[in-house]
Amino acid sequence: MFNFDFYNPTRIVFGPDTIARLDDLVPTDARVMVLFGGQSARKTGTLAQVNEALGARHVQEFGGIEPNPSYETLMQAVAQVREQQLDFLLAVGGGSVIDGTKFVAAAVGYEGDAWNILETRGAGIRQALPFANVLTLPATGSEMNHSGVVTRRATQAKLPFRSVHVFPQFSILDPSKTQTLPVRQLANGVVDAFVHVMEQYLTYPVDARVQDRFAEGLLQTLIEIGPQVLKESADYSTRANLMWTATLALNGLIGAGVPQDWSTHMIGHELTALHGIDHARTLAIVLPANLKVRREAKRAKLLQYAERVWHISQGDDEQRIDAAIQKTRTFFESLGLPTRLAAYQLDADDIDGLLKQLDAHRLTALGEHRDVTLDVSRQILEASL
Repeated sequence: MFNFDFYNPTRIVFGPDTIARLDDLVPTDARVMVLFGGQSARKTGTLAQVNEALGARHVQEFGGIEPNPSYETLMQAVAQVREQQLDFLLAVGGGSVIDGTKFVAAAVGYEGDAWNILETRGAGIRQALPFANVLTLPATGSEMNHSGVVTRRATQAKLPFRSVHVFPQFSILDPSKTQTLPVRQLANGVVDAFVHVMEQYLTYPVDARVQDRFAEGLLQTLIEIGPQVLKESADYSTRANLMWTATLALNGLIGAGVPQDWSTHMIGHELTALHGIDHARTLAIVLPANLKVRREAKRAKLLQYAERVWHISQGDDEQRIDAAIQKTRTFFESLGLPTRLAAYQLDADDIDGLLKQLDAHRLTALGEHRDVTLDVSRQILEASL
C-alpha cells in the first residue's frame, strides 16, 4: 500500500479568451507587477490584453526574465517590488517566467540572503506574495505546482526549490496563445512534459494502479499529439490537449504516493548551467542513457512501460526493454531533439566538469533508491556520448 497527502490550491481557468477574467480574479485594489520574458508577449498582443483586463489597477512591468531565470535578474525585480510597495505578481509567459515569479514572491519578504532559498531548496520560505499566471508556453507544469528552478550566473549553479507558499493562486490557460510559438519551443514542451511523467512513473511498482494508468495515458497522449502540435495547421483541440497534458504531468497528482526519480533532471540542470543547452533538450539526452544504465533497478517498470505505452509484446525481457528505450529515443529525435551529447559538440572531456558541479551541489545520491552516485552519473553521461 502507499500513503500520501495531496494538496494543490491552484485554480485553473482554461479556454479561449480567458485573459479577460483577470478583472474578476485579481483584487481591485492590488498593486500589480507583471513579469515576462522577451518581447514576444508584447509583439503578440498578450501584454496588451493583460493590461486591458487589469483596467485601472496600479500596474508596473518587469521584463527580461531569461529562459533559465537568473538570480541576478530576479533580484532586480525583488528590489522594484520592495521599492514600489507592490503586492501582487502576475507572470505572463512559460515555465521560466513562472519559476522566476515564484522566487520573487518568496524573496520579497525573505529575511537574510535570498540565495538561501535555493541553497535550502525552499525549506526556509515562510511566506510569499500572492501571484498568478497567464501561461503562454505549455511545458513545465509550473502553472499548477509549488516548485521552480533558478540559475545563479556568477557560479553557474542551477538549483530547484519548492514550498507550499509558492502555489499560484490561479493560472489562466488559453491554448490559442500557443499559435505563435516557434516549433522548437513546442517540441521542447512535449519532451519536457514527457520526462516529467517518466520521472514519477518509471521507478518501481507499488501497486498504485490509478497513478500508473494516469501516467501511461499522459505519455500516450504526448506520443499521439507530439508530431501534430508541431504543425502550423494544428487545431485548437490539439494545442489544448498539449497544454492540459503538460499541466497534469507535474501538478503533483500522478506523483502522489509513488516513488519518484528526478535524476535525469538534476543531471540535465548541470548541462544547461555549464553549456547553455535548452532544459528539455538536456532531458532528451539524459533520459535514454539513464534508462539504459539503470535498467536492472527499473526492470519491472520498464517492461510495463514497453507493453502499455509502446505496445511491445514480442521478444524476451531484454529485447523488450531495449525496444522501449529505443522507441523513447526515436520519439525525441522525431521531434527534432538530439539524444546525444555529440550533437552539442560535447565529448568525454566535458564529463568531469559536470560531475564536479553535481558534487558541489550535493547531488551525489539521486534517484528513487538514492543510489545514483557520482560514479553512476558518470556512466549515464558516458552512455549519452
